[in-house]
Amino acid sequence: MAPNRPTTKQLLQCVAVHLNVDPASISLAPIPTGKFNDSYYVLANNREFVLRVAPSRNAVFCFYEKNMMWQETRIHELLLEKTAVPVARIHVFDKSRTLIPRDFLIMGRLPGIAMSELTHIDEDAVLRQVGEALAETHAQHGELYGYTGEHRPMDPQHCWADAFVIMWRKLVDDVVSVGYYDDEERTLMLSTLDKYLALFDRPVPASLLHMDVWAQNILVDGGSTLTGLLDWDRALWGDPEIEFAVLDYCGISKPAFWEGYGGTREDSPEARVRNFFYLLYEMQKYIVIRHGRGHDPYGAMAHKTQVMEIMRRIQQIG
Repeated sequence: MAPNRPTTKQLLQCVAVHLNVDPASISLAPIPTGKFNDSYYVLANNREFVLRVAPSRNAVFCFYEKNMMWQETRIHELLLEKTAVPVARIHVFDKSRTLIPRDFLIMGRLPGIAMSELTHIDEDAVLRQVGEALAETHAQHGELYGYTGEHRPMDPQHCWADAFVIMWRKLVDDVVSVGYYDDEERTLMLSTLDKYLALFDRPVPASLLHMDVWAQNILVDGGSTLTGLLDWDRALWGDPEIEFAVLDYCGISKPAFWEGYGGTREDSPEARVRNFFYLLYEMQKYIVIRHGRGHDPYGAMAHKTQVMEIMRRIQQIG
């Protein structure tokens, strides 16, 4: 058992205390698809819930991952109030660490099965609905840019370019901290963004961005109906183009998605350069994740190799 990982008895107590039920009456089953949090299906008082338990604070994180569960309740409440995006209602968020040595939340269980677990689905129908949901999400605007949630991984900024510079530098330093960039490579990563920074300084609203939409976080019911978008803990406020890069990387930005989204992305030379950097922002996190949490140095190095290949392509732009 991993250090500080709660026991089944402790998990049952978390549910029992907050939902005011007898621990003996609770059914608990692990959700196998979880990658970051430990998640469980819960049946209590004939009602279905999901218990999500954050990693130990001793885990290796990207800068924005530490305590990122802290912002989920506010984001879910906003989406439930302002949109038709299918998200669960969070009933409990406990960061007291009095019951277990982790933060945790209890939310309602949405119907459906993760898209990654299904073999027979109407993919176009589902992706159109994902596009509609993200269009509604991106229509939610804030006053500040960056990771503005309660976990405070950065100082929010008044323009997107300033926020992205901070995000980029922090993530590059995360890669340095796990030993995959030397001083020369760190300088390359920072100076190359500085060279193109003017392309990011444009009047885009601070849109709410999910930043982790992939098949595992898409719930589908009956093979064609979107019933849930999961895992909003990585959300930030900024330029939707960075979300599009994540969708590219995860194989979501197909024609059906854009039909649902109701628009097309900019395809100017400037947008293509921005997309390189946004793709690199997504890819660099996997160097940290593979090395620090996956204990997979070969996988981490493979991601670094891909990152450096894209950097070489940016250098060739001139």
